[in-house]
Amino acid sequence: MISEVFITCAVTGGGSSVERSPHVPVTPEQIADSAIEAARAGAAVVHIHVRDLETRRGSRDPALYRAVVERIRKSSVNPVINLTAGVGGDLMLGEPHSPLPPNPAGTDMVGALERLVHVEELRPEICTLDCGTMNWGASGQYIMVNTAGTLRAMAAHVKALGVRPELEVFDTGQLVLVRDLIEEGVIEDPALIQLCMGIRYGAPDDPMALLTLVHQIPPRAIYSAFSIGRMQLPYAALAPLVGANVRVGLEDNLYLSRGRLATNADLVQRAVEILDRMGVGVLSADEVRQKLSLKVHG
Repeated sequence: MISEVFITCAVTGGGSSVERSPHVPVTPEQIADSAIEAARAGAAVVHIHVRDLETRRGSRDPALYRAVVERIRKSSVNPVINLTAGVGGDLMLGEPHSPLPPNPAGTDMVGALERLVHVEELRPEICTLDCGTMNWGASGQYIMVNTAGTLRAMAAHVKALGVRPELEVFDTGQLVLVRDLIEEGVIEDPALIQLCMGIRYGAPDDPMALLTLVHQIPPRAIYSAFSIGRMQLPYAALAPLVGANVRVGLEDNLYLSRGRLATNADLVQRAVEILDRMGVGVLSADEVRQKLSLKVHG
């Protein structure tokens, strides 16, 4: 067990959750304001996706990221900004008996550097890299594509920008790639890792699966752990017991309790309450900057 943790709030994500809760922010102003409220509630780090204003689904438009980041930076709070770099690796195959050509409705595949345009422009302190290719979602034809070569290219560019990568790990084999990247010097040691549990076709959210991942974490790594859905808040209690920091937010879970929709600030406040009752301290944004040796660019 660790005695101090930092809380990351994953503010909006890019999926269809806006159709299930009015609290999921969509516009840059809504996303930034929700991130600011989460920071005031105790989140040291805010993890940012943006959404297309027409489709309300995930986007990689740098202008949308710019509007969010500038609004947060001009506010009276100063959270660590963590931008996703996961968009741009979306492959939707055709039907099982004729997978090619890909279905253009769900496919957005671009090169490694194009996936980092917003990171290069805005220079957040952290950006996330998804550490593997995997089946995703119930449709059976969507693949989240992150080849080893693409990840090496993205990690090298992020390192050159002076941005700290957070390596999002969805299953045990992805930690093998993380170790390779550390050994090659593409990822600086100690690595910053996020264990993502409960996602369909990834690692399940049961404690034994979590311990399996934790036991394969590279030495000296700083890591967080979360689960999607109803296990999100229980994981706020479980994470410190296995040496991990905490993540909550509407990207991963919409409810504060059964039938009660949450805001991002609600989820952060509940996580703070849980940790306080456990005697676990919650680090501020500046304490996280010092702990992770982050470079402030904005």
